[in-house]
Amino acid sequence: MTFVAPTAEQLGLYLGLDEIQGDRADLLIAQAVALAESVVKPLPDQATAIVLSAAGRAYVNPQQVSYETIGPMSVQRPSGSGGLYLTKADKAALKSLAGRGGAFTVDPTPETADPSPTWPLDDTYVDGGWLEPGWEYP
Repeated sequence: MTFVAPTAEQLGLYLGLDEIQGDRADLLIAQAVALAESVVKPLPDQATAIVLSAAGRAYVNPQQVSYETIGPMSVQRPSGSGGLYLTKADKAALKSLAGRGGAFTVDPTPETADPSPTWPLDDTYVDGGWLEPGWEYP
């Protein structure tokens, strides 16, 4: 299967909003998809959650407001909580969903390698081939 980008309605459901600006949501989803594809291309089917997360952050807090006060109410958000970006966890999840990342091994031995010894055993060795000429047991 191929990745299908989420819709504006799905973003509204994800954020718990009754109404959503469709054009703005579509733009943010398209940009979130492009951002995710900079990490993994093609996107895996399960990348919808990461795309919705990134687009949702940008939809709710586009100016990256970290602290605001309106009357007696004040809200403080973590810095970097707005705008369109992928977190380190988002990038790791994308790589994991695509089957990348984690521990792996590389076997540098060519498939045509012969397991037999590469040096010829020679009859010129004394003592049945254990010692080279000139060397003897004490």
